[in-house]
Formats: sequence, C-alpha cells, structure tokens
Amino acid sequence: MTPDDILDFWYKPPMSEHWFASTPVIDADIRERFGALWEQAAAGEWDAWQATPNGCLALCIVLDQFPLNMFRGEVRSFSTEQQAVVASKQAVQREFDTLLPLDRRSFLYMPLMHSEHLADQDESVRLFEAAGLEANARFARHHRDIVRRFGRFPHRNAVLGRESTAEELAYLASKEAFTG
Repeated sequence: MTPDDILDFWYKPPMSEHWFASTPVIDADIRERFGALWEQAAAGEWDAWQATPNGCLALCIVLDQFPLNMFRGEVRSFSTEQQAVVASKQAVQREFDTLLPLDRRSFLYMPLMHSEHLADQDESVRLFEAAGLEANARFARHHRDIVRRFGRFPHRNAVLGRESTAEELAYLASKEAFTG
C-alpha cells in the first residue's frame, strides 16, 4: 500500500464528509483495511514514507487518525501519538507542508494538536494560524487551553485509566469541554 492509496481513501467521500463524526461502519472499514498497516507503521516499518510530503501526511493519518477510529475507547487509540508528532515535526522542518494543498495540511498538523505536550500545542496553533486555517486554529487554541489548564486531556482519562480530579470532572460535565 502506498501513501497515495491512504490519501485516496481518506479524502474521498464518504470519509472526507464524515471523518470527524465517524460511524461504526466507517470505524469497522478503517480497522479492516488499515489495522495491519497501523501495526507495521507503529513498528517503524514505514519510516521511508517520511521522505515525501504525501508520505509524511499518510503516516500522520495512519498513526494519528486511524487509531481513533480503529481503537475507539481503547488505550491503543493514543499509543502511536508521539510517533505521529515526530512525523509531523519532521515534515514541517523539511517544509513539506508548504508542498501540500492547503486543504490537506490540517491533517499533517493535527498530531501536534492531539499531543498532551504544551510546546506541541503551541506549535499547532502557530502552524494553523500561519496557514490561514482559522477553524482549525480555533480548535487548536481550545486544545491548548485544555492542556495549559490541566497538563493533559481529561477527555482521555477513562480510556487511559487515569483518575479525574474534581476540577476535571466538573469541566467534563460542562458545555465548554466540547465547544471551546
């Protein structure tokens, strides 16, 4: 499977229309098609993809986005997060992001937004703003504010087996937790 195969799948309907509000059907389809590829990428077998802009983008999608669909509600949904962050940073350092169409850059930057490290959060906001992706930048600022406030994403506590503080529980019950 090539990076272009991944991108063709990710950007064509119905995925391009429903990736955020995923359905059990889409989740099952991603798991069936890409579960083995995720295992190989997680083991570092697809590092050669980092030599091209499309390869970096596909790697970020496989490591950062697909697990959220394949392993929803499981610890593995975040187990390759840091690898995706590394792939994203390397792509930006090589200026591969500037070679991608604007509508595709957002998924290259998303691993940084999904990180629980504040420096990654700050970088995601900067990149989204610099690209003029204002809707993404607003969401990235919301994520950054959460990490700045709690030092992590309380939304993940149950999945990761972490105890929530009273402040986190109050936040998770609020409208602010999901609307920013």
